[in-house]
Amino acid sequence: MLLGVPKEIKNNEFRVGMTPASVFEAVHHGHRVMVETKAGAGIDADDEAYRTVGADIADTAEEIFAAADIIVKVKEPQAAERKMLRQDQVLFTYLHLAPDPEQTKDLVESGAVCIAYETVTDGRGGLPLLAPMSQVAGRMAVQAGAHSLEMAQGGRGVLLAGVPGVPPAKVVIIGGGVVGENAAYIALGMGADVTVLDRDVDTMRSLVVRFGPALKTLYSTRLAIEEQLPDADLVIGAVLVPGAEAPTLVSAEHVKEMNKGAVLVDVAIDQGGCFETSRPTTHAEPIYQVDGVVHYCVANMPGAVSHTSTYALNNVTLPFILALADKGYRQALGDDAHLLNGLNVHHGHVTYRAVADDLGYDYKDPGEAIAA
Repeated sequence: MLLGVPKEIKNNEFRVGMTPASVFEAVHHGHRVMVETKAGAGIDADDEAYRTVGADIADTAEEIFAAADIIVKVKEPQAAERKMLRQDQVLFTYLHLAPDPEQTKDLVESGAVCIAYETVTDGRGGLPLLAPMSQVAGRMAVQAGAHSLEMAQGGRGVLLAGVPGVPPAKVVIIGGGVVGENAAYIALGMGADVTVLDRDVDTMRSLVVRFGPALKTLYSTRLAIEEQLPDADLVIGAVLVPGAEAPTLVSAEHVKEMNKGAVLVDVAIDQGGCFETSRPTTHAEPIYQVDGVVHYCVANMPGAVSHTSTYALNNVTLPFILALADKGYRQALGDDAHLLNGLNVHHGHVTYRAVADDLGYDYKDPGEAIAA
């Protein structure tokens, strides 16, 4: 197989689909790897580092899309990249299709085989290819929120940890999954007053066991959320419905009732966002205000810490990349039901139920699709 690794072109996205170590493994398995020049600059891996492990260096993304059997990326293909996809070509990357009808339409029309990192599952009911980026995003959410609370950013001028004689900031985290747990870890470590809301009692119990009585937990209802918002300094949206559009849990009316200069960090923005007032932002222009409340809604937060994020991501994607290359996508998907759950689009059909339901497509069972 020929694996293609184009340079990411989303705003301020510095991650790369394969590290030199991952390329070396693929070459050792008998595959060719073509990497776009400077694709690894964000992880301090220059073209020579890739050549040393056996990669070919391409001058343009067009060369890669024209030749590769499998395209390995990090972020969803941008419009220019989607135009280059070919019939039967395999695309393996984050997709987040449910809130993105234009991307879905282009992928359906391309005839490509599109496998989404974020819907691949594991035997414990988790999302192993999403988890490391959720860990990064959860930890970054607190850093971003703390910075956004500064007066120069439009915030309340509150220090997250407080100081002796002055109380710490109140941090409310909606969702106690991987993002929420990691946000709580950093916020508690910084000395904030932290409350996590979730609907899974076992999740809340696990959080309390890990963090002790310093962490407050609440069963998540709309009323509970509404009651927490007026006094909150920082609210982190950390909810996830795998593959589907995120539910709206904080309305525009709720935002109006918050303190001026309070901060909302919407980690769910990749899936449409969980605040009604959210819209995607970039690392170049990360924040905006609605009714005096600062919103941070960067859709590729882990891209800012590209070295950490790329290596963490490759740790979990590499076995699947090798399976797809070694076996071909049909056998790899047929042999692994968890990888099959990652199949979102196949030869013009939407093969992930939540995406089909959210965007109004006919759903095709992924097992039937690859057997056809």
